[in-house]
Amino acid sequence: MISAEQNELMTRIGAGTPAGRLLRRYWQPVAIADELDAARPVKAVRLFGEELVLYRAAGGYGLMQRHCPHRGADLAYGRLEPDGLRCSFHGWKFDAAGNCVETPAEPEGSRMCEQIRTVSYPVVEKSGVLFAYLGAGAPPAFPHFDCFVAPATHTFAFKGYWDCNWLQALEVGIDPAHASWLHKYFEDEDPAASYGRQFRGTPADSSLPISKVLREYDRPEIRVERTEYGMRLQTLRKLSDAQTHIRVTNVLFPQAFVIPMNAEMTITQFHVPVDDTGCYWYSIFTSFGAPVDKDTMRAQRLKTYPAPDYKPIFGRANGWGFNAEEQRTRTFTGMGFDINIHDQFACESQGPIQDRTRENLGSSDKGIVLYRRILVDAIRRNEAGETPLMVVDDAQARTLTGPPAIDGIGPSARVEEYWKETDAVRRRQAAWAA
Repeated sequence: MISAEQNELMTRIGAGTPAGRLLRRYWQPVAIADELDAARPVKAVRLFGEELVLYRAAGGYGLMQRHCPHRGADLAYGRLEPDGLRCSFHGWKFDAAGNCVETPAEPEGSRMCEQIRTVSYPVVEKSGVLFAYLGAGAPPAFPHFDCFVAPATHTFAFKGYWDCNWLQALEVGIDPAHASWLHKYFEDEDPAASYGRQFRGTPADSSLPISKVLREYDRPEIRVERTEYGMRLQTLRKLSDAQTHIRVTNVLFPQAFVIPMNAEMTITQFHVPVDDTGCYWYSIFTSFGAPVDKDTMRAQRLKTYPAPDYKPIFGRANGWGFNAEEQRTRTFTGMGFDINIHDQFACESQGPIQDRTRENLGSSDKGIVLYRRILVDAIRRNEAGETPLMVVDDAQARTLTGPPAIDGIGPSARVEEYWKETDAVRRRQAAWAA
């Protein structure tokens, strides 16, 4: 049972909170690069409760406090120049490091700008996602995970907003059992038409639709273990004495999971606080086979999470698109065929911040239990001045590869060997991973 105090400790991310201090020690997604592919690449963003402005200039990206330190005008409406952003109120100009480089309304020869700077954070682009570092000191190195080392041709990035706390959004990905229920379809589709859609294709080494596996084998065995990057989960659905469906998923501490989308593609998904009661998920799709059809992937997702704010067309206000007739005849939830909406419902309907003091966890929740222990331990270590999990240097980052995320059907007697062999074969056959 989680106490109210523990729930507050894990969920609150504002400035000065223990979880907020911890999460600021990691690179955090702030936008997808596509959002700045515009004639005027300037965007107001809210991250960890801070109002910021993100922009792209000739020297790269800048991220700074949204309100000018002069008299508070909104820099999201400032004038973008090749080497910085200029406030529209009095013309004060700032570079990407937050330094004030011009105060043109001041008298000729004034050195006032030398004393002025604004809050700013470094930004880097990885696989179509813009990451910012909000913490103090030097940022950690990026691990050599698949989603970060695959070429641009084999990755695709997208995002979506959920109206709830970041932790309950993340926890849906640490819960393998829910897929047999929340994502249950009463009819199987032609796997040939499943590109870009999760739980509509076939597992590796099988012609059995994954929707049928999840529907008919709904009491999986779940195994969890700590790893150097966070946690690995194995979900076993025994189809017969000879064959077992195995799904290997991972938690990348602190806020991401890696799951298989199909036999050749994985999803790495980050859950990033906007504030205490809202978050964005950022997904990087990584292909071990053919280059990603980005136009198809983007068009599919924009139907339910449209630009420019990527907020869903369904939510609390319209009952997540619930249709009673569909629930009776076609899907378990009655909320359409986009599993992101299913997950969104499950997380948002818990309330803005889930009251974990009222939970009754079962054996299928062992992954969630372990993750919370890892999170609380990292918070306590960070508060004690120690280095928490996954705050790594370049040498450590090079050792953090993969991790394997597998969805396949193999021999029941050797499932552990099967998923490792399947991952190894997939990597040998992939031009970039080999």
